[in-house]
Amino acid sequence: MTRPWLVATLVLISLAMFPLGVRDGSWLNIAILVLLYAGLAQAWNILGGFAGQVSLGNAAFFGLGAYTSSVLLDRWDVSPWLGMAAGAVVAAVCAVAVFFPFFRLGGHYFAIATIALSEILLVLFSNWEFVRGARGITIPFIRGPGRRPTDSWAFLQFNESRVPYYYVVLGLAVLAVAVAVAVDRSKLGYYLRAIKNDQQAARSLGVPVLRYKLIAVAISAALTAVFGTFYAQYLLFIDPETTMRLELSVLIALVAILGGVGTVVGPLLGAVVLIPLSEITRGQLGGAGNTLDLVLYGALIMIISVFQPDGLVALGGRFRRRREAGPLVGDTAERGEAPLVGEPGVGD
Repeated sequence: MTRPWLVATLVLISLAMFPLGVRDGSWLNIAILVLLYAGLAQAWNILGGFAGQVSLGNAAFFGLGAYTSSVLLDRWDVSPWLGMAAGAVVAAVCAVAVFFPFFRLGGHYFAIATIALSEILLVLFSNWEFVRGARGITIPFIRGPGRRPTDSWAFLQFNESRVPYYYVVLGLAVLAVAVAVAVDRSKLGYYLRAIKNDQQAARSLGVPVLRYKLIAVAISAALTAVFGTFYAQYLLFIDPETTMRLELSVLIALVAILGGVGTVVGPLLGAVVLIPLSEITRGQLGGAGNTLDLVLYGALIMIISVFQPDGLVALGGRFRRRREAGPLVGDTAERGEAPLVGEPGVGD
């Protein structure tokens, strides 16, 4: 077994055992959110990282997944597992239809168009009575004998403990990572990187640029919608502000950017660092923490852009290379120390 697979296996075993040693429900909730945003960032990374198409509208796909499964369950008692698949299809189809003209735009114009998509859907769903408008949808608990709430894997509802939710979102996060790895190592991944580096050069070499960008956005939207369904079942309530707000899109993108775009590990690292920090800040400061979140996100964007544009993954790689290379002669000069006479490399 190669070293990366060994590390991945050990990490997965540790994650599977995590709930066994957690007594505090708040930490389990944070772990669930970390896995949720790790999966969402991984989905965003397929389009924004591999293909270089920076989208700030992924909350639209998240909301479509949440609403599709919730409406199907609320009106026709369709299992959320089937609703999850239906939401993924709806989000992918809508993404291809909407992004077809969007991909004619470039740079910040494309990003602004994706913001507009999320905001338009938010306004639309807030005024659409079929989905109960701004009131949102409350998902009723499945009730067993005596009309008491009961756990149901078939309807993805658990009343006694949050541990089943943890394992469900862990499985979904593993799915997102597996899809990202498959894309990364396939012809699709090579084409997306070529498109990211130089669209004109890729097109001149025969790469069907528009087709592969549409494939990337369809995969990204479908995965994002899957996590939207989970989120709806986890909270048992959704409304447009919860699922389609701009801050959610920014947070999804920031998690991937913080960890390192265009890599599989980057979104995972970003979620492990950013989400606990955000949740702990909100818990300690109460309502003020919601405002501080925005300040924190803005500060992180500036710090990453200036000091480490390639994210935490690149920072770890730099330390590893420096450790493997050992101390260099230039290091002593930077510290203001005079190199020893006759030291190898001095005066060459």
